[in-house]
Amino acid sequence: MTSGAIGKNGVRIDRNSETTAAYRTYEVYQRERVGESTEKIKPRQLISDSYQANPYPLLEILRENYPCYRDWLSNSYWITQYDDVTSILADEANFETRSKASAYGVAESGTNLRDEQALVEIEERVFDEQTRTISQKLIGNMALSERPDLVTDFAAQLPLELLKAQLALPYENMEWFTKAYWRMQRGTSWLPQLRKEGKRAIAELDTFFNELIAQRLSDPADDLISAMLKIKGNDLTARDVTLTLLEGDHETLHGGLANLWYLLLSQPERLTEVSNNTRLMKLAWLETLRHSTPVLTAARFTRHEVERFGRLLPQGARLLCSAAAANRDPRVFKEPDCFIIDRKDLCQREPRGHYRADGLASGIAWGLGKPSKHPAVPEDRPRSRYAIIRDAAVSASLAIIDEVDLIKLTANTSPTMGALSVGEMHSCWRLPVTLA
Repeated sequence: MTSGAIGKNGVRIDRNSETTAAYRTYEVYQRERVGESTEKIKPRQLISDSYQANPYPLLEILRENYPCYRDWLSNSYWITQYDDVTSILADEANFETRSKASAYGVAESGTNLRDEQALVEIEERVFDEQTRTISQKLIGNMALSERPDLVTDFAAQLPLELLKAQLALPYENMEWFTKAYWRMQRGTSWLPQLRKEGKRAIAELDTFFNELIAQRLSDPADDLISAMLKIKGNDLTARDVTLTLLEGDHETLHGGLANLWYLLLSQPERLTEVSNNTRLMKLAWLETLRHSTPVLTAARFTRHEVERFGRLLPQGARLLCSAAAANRDPRVFKEPDCFIIDRKDLCQREPRGHYRADGLASGIAWGLGKPSKHPAVPEDRPRSRYAIIRDAAVSASLAIIDEVDLIKLTANTSPTMGALSVGEMHSCWRLPVTLA
């Protein structure tokens, strides 16, 4: 049969292409013929309160019993084993990422400029130059508070303050911008009320950026909007700016810092270890993203029909790649449920000749850039966002250690991790502390 022919079952056969599914193998045929038993887990458990509070027991059931689980409720496939997840991330020929804007249905209404080198350079400069200063300011404010909270007063504020610095926002607009930006980002969740509030925030930000673009046209600055104007000129719209910010990553720094310090404060011996050897802080950050990643899953979509993981995946199939499950895969990590700062199996080359993110950690974290085929970033390009965010998190954490003589959990408090709703980041949302 020639390339591109149609088989009896209606599946296109292309024996010369590695990206085409071809005909069903016997394994797939048998699975489709007899179906599969999934009595150990039901789809509704994956949107339950218990899953949002602690997803790891249910993800272990999926990983060890149904590594490619057909979730009929969400019309998705859950991918939970480490090698399977990384194989999807490295395979752009068969799988694609869809923007946050597509969740709102506004992907075609503007241009996302986030990956333009000029914008990455501004992000890199602001993160490198201002993270320490902003962290010290936030710590100072916490010291004056009657009830300091390391999440609400520090971890949640830092990425927003850095974003404001990148935009060079006027001081009087900062509180309003913070609320609108947060509503826009939360609206990508599936909850109808959050989606409605997110769409309203997009419209409000469009109006705000119209005025800011006009200001930058007459008075350019060294900020993101001025850089966008250099790229698109007078064709730049407020919607371009809004969509660029929408596609940004705030969860990794916010949730990562919250989870890092929750783990350190819950295990004081670990905090003492890091305080006595600050070199370990980078390793503690990497281990946090593995052990307690704030973004549990990321969706990928098949570009065409693909046979993978013992299934025939149709074109447009939604695959929920679970970082939380993959990062605790015992096939890759020893004692995967333990928080081990200097674990030896964290930094390693990926299979298939790829490197994770910046060639650093094998733990999966979303929003940090695609895997690189090169062991190092070229000198003429900014560091990867993985490295930029990592270095900011380390700098902020070391600022806490340097500025505070003693930090501990407030007595009679029991902070926990959890998700506010289905599809949102899994983080410690309150972390009351006592400073000395």
